[in-house]
Amino acid sequence: MNMKVELILPRERFRSLRRRNVKVLIEESLPRVEDTLRAEREEALLERIAKLEEKLHEMEGEIEELREFYEKALRDKERMMAERDRLRVENAELRKRVEEKRRELEKVH
Repeated sequence: MNMKVELILPRERFRSLRRRNVKVLIEESLPRVEDTLRAEREEALLERIAKLEEKLHEMEGEIEELREFYEKALRDKERMMAERDRLRVENAELRKRVEEKRRELEKVH
């Protein structure tokens, strides 16, 4: 793999490097550069892990809130169904009484 690398250096730095073997200098510096890049990558990954863990905690909190909301909704549904059943029975009784009153009135007239 042939890669082209272009470096832009200040004039003074270039003059000092011109007298040295740049290839050897690069080869000597390469392990340190690799260590630095590895450390920077590790640091970036650790930061990302921290952010993901924070997001996970937020999501767990939201899930707990949703669970509580769902449980409350179930309790409310049960109460509403019980109330609906009570009203259905009450309505049937009222209809029966209204029908009885209607029959009584029809007998009178």
